[in-house]
Amino acid sequence: MHPDRERQIRSLFDEYIEMYAARDDRLTTRFSENFSGYTGGGNFLVKDRDEWVKITRQDFAQVQGRIRIEMLDISLQDVSDEVVVVTAFFHIHLPVPDHILSREVARLVLIFRLEGDDWKIVHSGISIPYHLVQEGEVYPLKSLQERNTALEALVAARTQALHESQALYRLLTEDTLDVLWKTDRNLCLTYISPSDERLRGYKAEEVVGHHVFDLFTDEGVAAVKKLMRDSQASGEPASQAGFLTFQVQHRCKDGRLLWGEVLSKPERNAEGAIVGYHGITREITERKRLEDQVRQLAFHDPLTNLPNRRLLRDRLSQAMAAGKRSACHGALMFLDLDQFKTLNDTHGHEAGDLLLLEVAARLKGCVREVDTVARFGGDEFVVLLAELNTDRAESQLHAQLIAEKIRAALAEPYVLVLHKEGKAECRIQYRCSASIGAVMFADHAASQDDVMKWADAAMYRAKDAGRNTIRFYQAAG
Repeated sequence: MHPDRERQIRSLFDEYIEMYAARDDRLTTRFSENFSGYTGGGNFLVKDRDEWVKITRQDFAQVQGRIRIEMLDISLQDVSDEVVVVTAFFHIHLPVPDHILSREVARLVLIFRLEGDDWKIVHSGISIPYHLVQEGEVYPLKSLQERNTALEALVAARTQALHESQALYRLLTEDTLDVLWKTDRNLCLTYISPSDERLRGYKAEEVVGHHVFDLFTDEGVAAVKKLMRDSQASGEPASQAGFLTFQVQHRCKDGRLLWGEVLSKPERNAEGAIVGYHGITREITERKRLEDQVRQLAFHDPLTNLPNRRLLRDRLSQAMAAGKRSACHGALMFLDLDQFKTLNDTHGHEAGDLLLLEVAARLKGCVREVDTVARFGGDEFVVLLAELNTDRAESQLHAQLIAEKIRAALAEPYVLVLHKEGKAECRIQYRCSASIGAVMFADHAASQDDVMKWADAAMYRAKDAGRNTIRFYQAAG
């Protein structure tokens, strides 16, 4: 990430934290109209912005004094030009006596989206792993006070016994939603909290003594090994707190897979040598699903699921760079459907969408797995053929054959089945051709914009030639 971009994202997050800690009502103006979020004490998704504003103000009313945020770790993700994700782990210190909540690690996930000239919060998920939250509470204040009183009495009466049996450790750490764990220096588990049985289904005796890699999928093991190598090579801790944070897929006893976010920290002896590790694992399966959904929306067409303009430009840039290394030619094709507007005007947009879906399927069936089919917008599609051949004539012949295969496939009749509520299905037979413009590119100084412009110009030549035809771009002179 570019340092200026990193500073911009961190500034958005710091501004949020300051307003939240200060109980500043101006925070409510930062929520997007398309907001969603999870509350700290809730397990349901809030999809209404006004409801979230109400919850935020309820939070501020319950705890009116300034709260202190003790930051442990933070992760910045640059999803696209318009979407960024910040994940932070911290302790919350309330302005009331609190022996329990302040020990828990709270997690906050914020998704910011650029809307016009302003960055807005489109999703907020704060997770406070505390099970005594009562209905209507954002923080469990009433139960905290009751539990604090009981805990103080217990600590006073059993201090010696608690030290000998580590019952205090169990009281304060095992009754949590997160999984707490410890390993020896070889990464073999020496302790794992009962939360793992609730999360993955394994009893502690089935896990303790095993290597931590037994918890992960094969892909997860490979990813964690690489992360450890990179961390050791850098010689620096992952954060000021010394935590290494990573996301990895875990195996469950019943065969399910879930995503966990792991905070790991080494334990060192007096000489500084690592003698073990300890950390926290928190399930983030739903968060991963949301992040994947954000990426999908940022880089794919929502109707056809094909790459959109942004992802196409990235693929074209990679193809041109690969062509310069290998001296292989590539081809870019612009396709515009003929008579598409007539279908929309006659049978409506539902019929048009069905046709676009069928066109996308036929296009993918005409090219290789390594090629790219994208929807450029409306009834325009783009096909990118990468690394064809070092010989230009051979490459153009191959591209010509693919273009003809596409032209013939798209000219075949379409059967569109419309389903309207309360009515019998309607089957429409429709014919639609395509005008195709193509351009060859290889190891030359042409820019990405030039290649796209030339393919577009060739497509208009195909339309001028009577439609349902193919034209290759020829440079003037």
